[in-house]
Amino acid sequence: MNPLELILLALAIYLALGALFAIPFALRGAARLDPVARAGSIPFKILILPGAVLLWPALALMWRRARARSAA
Repeated sequence: MNPLELILLALAIYLALGALFAIPFALRGAARLDPVARAGSIPFKILILPGAVLLWPALALMWRRARARSAA
């Protein structure tokens, strides 16, 4: 495997993990991070999907911290 193929494979894995994360985040996680998102409509949730796919590591960390705060 040449370096370009490795970079593309890493990018594909990153985006696949982001897609798996984005759907539950749009449905439940965004409301936990932002109270205004709790009243978000379906088009709003669809609109935040691409950003959640790309920013999934930071959003996952924020979501985890918000869940820990609400459990304590």
